[in-house]
Amino acid sequence: MGKSRLEAFSDGVIAIIITIMVLELKAPHGDNFASFEPILPVFLSYILSFVYVGIYWNNHHHMLHTVERVNGKILWANLHLLFWLSIVPFVTNLMEENHFSAVPTILYGIVLLMAGFAYSILQYCIISSHGGKNSLLAKAVAQDWKSKASLALIFVAIMIAFWNKWISDAIYIIVAIMWLLPDPRIEKTLEE
Repeated sequence: MGKSRLEAFSDGVIAIIITIMVLELKAPHGDNFASFEPILPVFLSYILSFVYVGIYWNNHHHMLHTVERVNGKILWANLHLLFWLSIVPFVTNLMEENHFSAVPTILYGIVLLMAGFAYSILQYCIISSHGGKNSLLAKAVAQDWKSKASLALIFVAIMIAFWNKWISDAIYIIVAIMWLLPDPRIEKTLEE
């Protein structure tokens, strides 16, 4: 099976996720900068979640360049990833509405962690369906330290949120910053 429907469906779902998040932003009542102060946390959490969804879209896009065909495992693994990404607007709103308290911060981290695992599962399914260690994707991501470090940091952030939600939020930001630039390994492998 070709990959075009998978790409189109994934792009559509991610576009809807971003649209849902932006619809949660409400304009402040007032015409001065002080009126923006109450919505600043909402806006900052939107930026963080937008960046995370954008990172997944960007890396998903690059990863699919290594795919020649899809099968049922890849389709289900992709849906698994989209499921966790589709919960991002909910946990973002939950964090905003509860002033970044511990439980919503933990739930936000759990969704990020599960999305990371889902992405890894999708990557594994693609590699195993395209020649294993000899596949383009396997060659590109051979030493995948950044993914492993990201998952470990998010797990640590979840645990820390029980004691200090602000450190957890800072770790979530650090992980996002780690991924702001697209992963060049796939592009380099495809050029070779």
